[in-house]
Amino acid sequence: MDSLRFLIVEDSPTMRQLISFSLKRFKGCKIVEAVDGVDALKKLQTEEVDMILTDINMPVMDGLKLVTLVKQNPKLRELPIVIITTEGAQEDRDRGLALGADAYISKPIQSSHLLKVITDLLEKKR
Repeated sequence: MDSLRFLIVEDSPTMRQLISFSLKRFKGCKIVEAVDGVDALKKLQTEEVDMILTDINMPVMDGLKLVTLVKQNPKLRELPIVIITTEGAQEDRDRGLALGADAYISKPIQSSHLLKVITDLLEKKR
């Protein structure tokens, strides 16, 4: 298996760092960071990634809009997307999943839970 490539879309540098740190458990993985949905779409034009991890509440373009645009794009449609957010309400979760996200994790995140969710999604993708 080639080394995994993750795109972390999160406006908080601390949170990006935290997620990055958790992902480092995947040996040799590559991490691409974006500060919002627009930045993420730009990076997706030049970077190939295996998975997107995105927050919902971000300036410029939020995570739900990003999920919608990624899932509408034939080249990106198959990418697994994990929403990581403080929005823990059931309706937010339902909306995120309805738009095409593959998993929904509420903050504060537990590293072990995040890694399990990612591993499960990657297994499904194979």
